[in-house]
Amino acid sequence: MRHKVAVVGGTGLCDWPGLEFGKARKINTPYGSPSAELQALRYQGVEFLFLPRHGGKHSIPPHKINYRANLYALHSLGVKQVLAVNAVGGIGTRYGAEVIAVPDQINDYTWGREHTYFDGEDGQVEHIDFSYPYSQPLRERLLAAGLTAEIPMVDGGVYAATQGPRLETAAEIRRLAKDGNDLVGMTGMPEAALARELAMDYASLCLVVNPAAGESDELITMDDITLVLNTGMEKVKTILAGAICALAKMD
Repeated sequence: MRHKVAVVGGTGLCDWPGLEFGKARKINTPYGSPSAELQALRYQGVEFLFLPRHGGKHSIPPHKINYRANLYALHSLGVKQVLAVNAVGGIGTRYGAEVIAVPDQINDYTWGREHTYFDGEDGQVEHIDFSYPYSQPLRERLLAAGLTAEIPMVDGGVYAATQGPRLETAAEIRRLAKDGNDLVGMTGMPEAALARELAMDYASLCLVVNPAAGESDELITMDDITLVLNTGMEKVKTILAGAICALAKMD
């Protein structure tokens, strides 16, 4: 079975009612092993794949994820569309805690990550057009699914990809704000660029789990983040389910 759609996100993301679990596949790639086995899933008759980017036990930090293996494994199984879920910090009042956003741009502040398939080692160098890093048709599917489910969403935003695993300082967030960023996370790159290199459509569904450092008078605590994750991810699952079914109807 070759799958068209894949979801990449957290370990507990794909457990909504009515979801059927199929075969989990261990894939080897020229770039090493993916974060975990690729889980085949079915929802309302629609097949798709799920890959937990931090591993099955959420044990891989953002800077050590093998992004190249992850995307290549999905590509090898026929995936054409990737729906990525990202837990992020919010910059500015429009992106407060529990906001769900579909960004339309990226700024990359990561370093040291294996970020391209075209590193010249095989004698091939390509320069992809990355002007618009997210697939507009996929973005529209996510937004439409939220509208149908009556879940408020923000259309657009600039995602700042930082190195992690630590959270940012207040000074760093001030710099990111001056650069025009709205959301800050640690896994958006090089994932989006690698998908583009493999000609896979890619879009991100971001859940704001906390105001970024300095955006609130309160300190950021994992308890607060976990609380938002527990409530917000239920809405994210509903949006994903709607988008996946809609994409199947486009075939």
